[in-house]
Amino acid sequence: MSIQVLIADDHSVVRKGLRDFLQDHGEIEVVGEAIDGAEAVRLARELKPDVVLMDLIMPGMDGIQAITLIENELPSIKVIALTGVLDEAILVNVMRAGAIGFLLKSTEADELVKAIKAAMAGQIQLSPEANAILVRQVRASENHELLTERENDVLALLAQGRSNKEIARALNIGEGTVKTHVSKILVKLGLPSRTQAALYAVKNGLVSTPSKFVAS
Repeated sequence: MSIQVLIADDHSVVRKGLRDFLQDHGEIEVVGEAIDGAEAVRLARELKPDVVLMDLIMPGMDGIQAITLIENELPSIKVIALTGVLDEAILVNVMRAGAIGFLLKSTEADELVKAIKAAMAGQIQLSPEANAILVRQVRASENHELLTERENDVLALLAQGRSNKEIARALNIGEGTVKTHVSKILVKLGLPSRTQAALYAVKNGLVSTPSKFVAS
């Protein structure tokens, strides 16, 4: 079954280039194109694609606003920011908004395909430059400001020893969506495991006492 992709970019030449390249891969189907953030949100609601490739600087509603709306309304959709701008503040806001990836438009075509496939598996995809900035952000701060509200909810439940299935039930979301949130949490906080994330949550006051999961 092919991966359905929505492209959002205000430049027609960029949309055409992405569409032509991606359509050459039998595993990927471009199901729609949006010229701004508002249209990206509308088409995401209508088409329910698997992945959205989202430009960030667009007229009207920008990419970060669109990512926030899609993440809140349609959390099963994976959004990859694909931009020509590498800015620390923009990167942090993109990750807070809930994107699963941040790639530069200079990314090699084959790497973009790999990123789309990895996003489908719930894996964070960052360009090397973006990853370096995010690591600095995490090291400079011992709080959870990089996390979205939903990711903080997942982290708090994870620290209580809940399984992915239990977290999904508590938050009324899919188990696959929980796995994606956990993956994002670990990358954003620079932590190697669920256990470390649980300890982090206790340390930062998201839960009052260590859970049986933390102790194990």
